[in-house]
Amino acid sequence: MKNPVKEQLNNSGSPVKLIVGLGNPGIRYRFSRHNMGFLVLDALAKEQDIETRRKNFDSCFGKGMISGVTAVLAKPQTFMNLSGITVKKLVGYFKTDIEDLIVIHDDLDLPLGSLRIKAGGGHGGHKGLISIIDHLGGSEFIRIRLGIGKPGYREMVEGYVLERFTEDEMKILPDIITRACDAVVEVISSGTQSAMCQFNVRNNNKLNKEV
Repeated sequence: MKNPVKEQLNNSGSPVKLIVGLGNPGIRYRFSRHNMGFLVLDALAKEQDIETRRKNFDSCFGKGMISGVTAVLAKPQTFMNLSGITVKKLVGYFKTDIEDLIVIHDDLDLPLGSLRIKAGGGHGGHKGLISIIDHLGGSEFIRIRLGIGKPGYREMVEGYVLERFTEDEMKILPDIITRACDAVVEVISSGTQSAMCQFNVRNNNKLNKEV
């Protein structure tokens, strides 16, 4: 017998954009630097009136429309290092092409306040991206890279990404999240190249000067 819930989730017949915010589940990590993807995903879901309360595929997810396009918003619940497990299940179920996958994640190589849109490429040592690339067998998905800066010493990285944003950083976080949501919508509505021209501009890390 067919599962009516699954039939309802996957009956549009049109390409589905899969938007995944990376992070770690649990209150402990909610406002940690590594959870930028979760924070943006939650804000985007609220802005687009898409509930992400469904639990399946090792994720919390929801389905709706963004700029007239069917979109699935998801937060992996496997912890960062195993994000690829969730993404592979979602891509397989919703029959999403890898080019229609948008991954939102923190980036140590960009200063806080910076945003870069990138199509394809490597993982830059990001464990969530490493897992996704390994499980999908490809890297041609779109990334929304959100700068979090980096600590003074490489050996401090693991603790740094799991730390909560500072009080001053929290003040500018809403503006960063809003811009990231706008970037995702632009990718969906106008395409990756248009979004890159609009958001990948020099000095778009101007918010960093306010910290």
